[in-house]
Amino acid sequence: MLGVAGLIIENERILLIERGKEPMKGYWSLPGGLVEVGETLEIAVRREIREETGLEVEILSLVEVFQRITPDAEGRTEYHFVLMDYLCRPTSGTLLAGDDAARAQWFTESEIAGLLITPGTPKVIAKAFRENAEFGRSAVSRP
Repeated sequence: MLGVAGLIIENERILLIERGKEPMKGYWSLPGGLVEVGETLEIAVRREIREETGLEVEILSLVEVFQRITPDAEGRTEYHFVLMDYLCRPTSGTLLAGDDAARAQWFTESEIAGLLITPGTPKVIAKAFRENAEFGRSAVSRP
């Protein structure tokens, strides 16, 4: 299954959602979900972010592509996702958890360590903070 997610960074904080449904109910994760047939990746990430957080975003870059393979109780593959994670900035909207998100909350990078968080997410968050800093430096140097 092809999925997309947004690494939404503003004021040195990243927006995470607490998953309200399986798989991984109760874990903090990036807002996102499955790409619908006929939908571009960019439209899918904007739609999923809007549905789960109430925010509209600008997509800055593709940060990571990875796979998440989750076995069931018997060890057979239950879920196999290919995930495309995009660095985003909010442009409008009001933060409100929706769709399958139980909560939506901003966190500093240091606060991530204490969370029950989906595997692989802290690593991609660290990469996104580095890329976001690069975007900030390049924006300052533009004429």
